[in-house]
Amino acid sequence: MSRIDGAIAAARAAGRIAFIPYLTAGDPSEDQTSRLVPTLERCGADIVEIGVPSSDPLADGEVNQRAARRALSRGVSLSSVLDLVTRLRRSTEVPLVLFTYFNPILRMGLSRFATRAAAAGVDGVLVTDLPPEESEEYRRELVGAGVDTIFLLAPTSPPDRVRRVGDVSRGFIYYVSRTGVTGEQESLPPEVRERVREIRSLTGRPVAVGFGISRREHLVDLASFADGAVVGSALVRLVEEHGDKPDLPDALARRLRDLLPWPSPSEA
Repeated sequence: MSRIDGAIAAARAAGRIAFIPYLTAGDPSEDQTSRLVPTLERCGADIVEIGVPSSDPLADGEVNQRAARRALSRGVSLSSVLDLVTRLRRSTEVPLVLFTYFNPILRMGLSRFATRAAAAGVDGVLVTDLPPEESEEYRRELVGAGVDTIFLLAPTSPPDRVRRVGDVSRGFIYYVSRTGVTGEQESLPPEVRERVREIRSLTGRPVAVGFGISRREHLVDLASFADGAVVGSALVRLVEEHGDKPDLPDALARRLRDLLPWPSPSEA
């Protein structure tokens, strides 16, 4: 059982879904990211997604795009993110998933990336723009190194694509709750429940829902049918608003207390 599998199983045993917050690495600084990830773990994160900043973030909305630009302006790269994960592993055991695009991995080299990711303590990688049909070498390298490969499904994915993604995914399947890009939304699309149930039925794999998840009531709703919930833009926006202020970790902790519909470990 991988660390991701264990986290999802533990959340299920506790009668809830896995909480998966997202932050952009290096925003507002790598030092602050090193403080924020342990804060997320302490306040209830089961898995943490770390975004690798990209100059062409096709899947990201404005909030995450601005975070990527800020991180890139400070010289953050895939290599420095892997170094950051190495440092994080000195203070946290929470499963870490890299959210990235394929070009940085291709530039580093698949074998070198897989080796470095495993050595750093990365548990899983989600490459937003790599279709499963073109992922054989990538999957061979990462799975061989003990790193889970996570793939996306969209509301428009037909059953044969769902099965294909189920065959190649490890850890969980990431279901995009809506067509379009990341960003906060008022309510979940009505078809999410049925789509998640269909994906679980066709693949037998855990399903985490992301894109637009930003409210306590979203987590309450998702808890009745999904295995995990990814909250990104709402937290990235908080980081943007507080900048590199010393109270940023405390502000993040307060936001999580307002967001989570169950007690966090820090409140137990």
